[in-house]
Amino acid sequence: MGRNGGADWYAKEIDGWRREGALSLQVFLAACAEEGVEPRKHCSGQFSLRVDPATHAAAVIAAASHGPRLNPGATAAIRQAASAG
Repeated sequence: MGRNGGADWYAKEIDGWRREGALSLQVFLAACAEEGVEPRKHCSGQFSLRVDPATHAAAVIAAASHGPRLNPGATAAIRQAASAG
């Protein structure tokens, strides 16, 4: 995930799956190095998020109680959710 490419691998058991996955990652990283490609996708820091109007309104009200902008609170919530997974 988060890579600038993809790979498929197959195995009949978990140990084989791990081994094949590790090998696939090594091949991918070697190919990236050879081609001068950054293995991770570039993220601009901007994306569009669609939520229902009630959630949007509640977020705006919550943000207003902590400051004039919605982004810092949304960023903190996303960061927390991303680190929990």
